[in-house]
Amino acid sequence: MSPAPSRLRPSPTTSTASPSPHGKLAVRVHRRRKASGGKETRETVYAATSLDAHETKPAELFSHLRGHWIVEAQHNIRDRTLAEDASAVHAGNAPRAMATMRNLAVGALKTLGATNIANTTRAIRDLPERALLVLGITPKPGL
Repeated sequence: MSPAPSRLRPSPTTSTASPSPHGKLAVRVHRRRKASGGKETRETVYAATSLDAHETKPAELFSHLRGHWIVEAQHNIRDRTLAEDASAVHAGNAPRAMATMRNLAVGALKTLGATNIANTTRAIRDLPERALLVLGITPKPGL
């Protein structure tokens, strides 16, 4: 899907209108996306920031929003593809260690050029010897 340019519209807010008690500026972003040869979809999202309008520019706000969605996209991969939220690991340092392992796995796959982590992990699940290639290990026949 190729994203069309988004429009960002900041406007001052009051603490009673803001979802956050420290929100000083509300932001409305209109997004349009169109898959090649497909139907256009439109989405409007809202955000609040503790910055005043004179402390930031729309381009800076847009950059922060894009950065936030990069983090959300990473969590989406860890949760939907690797079932992180369904994990039964809850004690001690184990949850942090497992999150690190998931991040390493996703990072290794992306470094190798995987664009769809879900499809790639299914391919590895179906033929586990493919995991050796991800780790840079070339299997030797007869060993």
